[in-house]
Order: sequence, then structure tokens, then C-alpha cells
Amino acid sequence: MGVILPSAVLVVGSLGLDSLRTPAGSVDETLGGSASYFSLAASLYTDVRLVATVGTDFPTHHRALLEKPTIDLGGLEISPDKTFRWSGMYGNDLNVAQTLDLQLNCFADFHPRLPDHYRESEYLFIANIQPSLQLEVLRQAKQARLVAVDSRDLWIEQERDAFTEVLRHAHLVLLNDAEVRQYSGEQNVIAAARHLLTLGPKAVVVKKGEHGALLFGPDDAVFAIPAYPHAQVADPTGAGDSFAGALMGYLASTNNLTESALRRAVVHGSAVASFTVEAFGVDRLQRLTMPEIRNRYAALRQLTYVEEEPD
Repeated sequence: MGVILPSAVLVVGSLGLDSLRTPAGSVDETLGGSASYFSLAASLYTDVRLVATVGTDFPTHHRALLEKPTIDLGGLEISPDKTFRWSGMYGNDLNVAQTLDLQLNCFADFHPRLPDHYRESEYLFIANIQPSLQLEVLRQAKQARLVAVDSRDLWIEQERDAFTEVLRHAHLVLLNDAEVRQYSGEQNVIAAARHLLTLGPKAVVVKKGEHGALLFGPDDAVFAIPAYPHAQVADPTGAGDSFAGALMGYLASTNNLTESALRRAVVHGSAVASFTVEAFGVDRLQRLTMPEIRNRYAALRQLTYVEEEPD
């Protein structure tokens, strides 16, 4: 057999500054945004090409976190406006974030422009930006073997038709359980996910936070993985984006899109996301190592292992 060459992953999303409070503490203007979590997670597996925008006020020490040999920042635009900012808090229910302040700033006028060599990327993840912008990306990146997309409740409500068009071009969709129900109108998650599959995607991943994730594929295939059990979670922000980064990074590193590879990728996503929530912001991600991921992967497999019934 020949050597399997990893492929780069292209991500289009947001970079910003987050200020938040959780029962475990608080931080001010830490590195945030979907593209930061995704890129740091995916870069543990393969090369990443990042498309986003920040303002001239974006701290140099935050940029330094992304200046890794495995992350190409050639698609990062520097705007004269201020950087995107989000402020929020979590109460006892860490699945629900309360937004206290949102300043789009330079992100309000963001239109993704892909450098020429980015347009040939075989693995593309479009984070939860507006569906109209996701369509702009799809028109520029036509060589992707795997197009994965995320969204959020606001865009599903305000730009439903555009998001439906995005779904028709996507191979893989990653949404949380509330978003899947919202889009489909189905209260049952299984029925909701299968509705999405009728629109074109080959697979749907339903993220369920502390309850793990579900993978739905063709022919009624279903795969479930629990979340790694934590006694205390510091900060759930970015867990879904780091889940997606590890999932996509693993698939690109193996250049394998079989159902069994996708199942393994979901476990890798759960493993990396379980580290993200252990600290605020991207702190744990930037210190994460592949041996730690392999150990957590093994622990997740053990959680779901059951011996055969004795004769």
C-alpha cells in the first residue's frame, strides 16, 4: 500500500474576543470565535487554512496562538474596524449561554474571500456564519470532497431558505439537538435528523452537549457516543467547534470518508471537545497533545464497551 497523504482542512468562520462568566470563574477578552476553536483542534491532526476577519485592535498575543506551522493564516483579513466581541454568562445549566453583549464590528461587513490555493481544498468546514455567506464560500470552493456546515438558531429562523440551499450542497451537517428540531419542525431528534438527510447531506451529526453526540447516515444508520464524564466543567464555549475541528482534522489526516472512518472521527471530536471544556477559552486546546487525545479516545471507547452475554 502507498503512503496516505493528509489533506489540509479549510475553515471559514469567526475570530473574536470573548468575555464570560461561568460557575467556575470568569475571563475578559479571551480568544474566541468558531474559527479559533476549530483551527486549534484540527491542527492537531493536519494542516489548516483559515478564513476570517479581525480588526486592527486584535491582540498580538492572540494571533500568536494561531501562528503555528500547521495553520495557514493567508486568508485572515485585517479590517480597520474593531474586532468582533461577545460577552455572555452560564448559570447552573451549562448547555445554555446567556448573551450579555454582542458587537459584530468588522464581522458585520465580512465577505469571505478565499486565496487561490485555498479554493482547491478537499475538506471544507463552514462554521455558523450567515447562510448567505456560506453560499458565497461554496461558490468559491468547488473542489471539496467533503463539505461540512454548522449553523445556529438565529440563521435558521431569519435565513431559512438560504440555509436550505446550503444543505443541498453539504455532505455533512453538524447541529445541536435544538437546531435540528427547529429546522425540521420535528420534536423527535431521529425524525428531525432523517428529514435533513432527505435534502442532500450524506450524514448528520447531532451535538447534545453533556449527553454526547449522534451520527445519522444513509439506510437508517445511527451511531451514538457519550460525552466524557466531568465532575466540573470550566467553560463549555467552543466545545462544538473543537468537536468539528477534531472530526474534520481526523478525516483529512486519513483521507478516508467511509462510514467506519466517520464513526471514529466522531469519537475523536468528542475526545477533543472534552478537553476544551476543562479550561476557559482555548487554553486547554493550545496545550493538548496527541497522546492525551489517544488516551481519552480509549476511555470513550471503554465507556461504551459491553461484554457478550454469556451462554
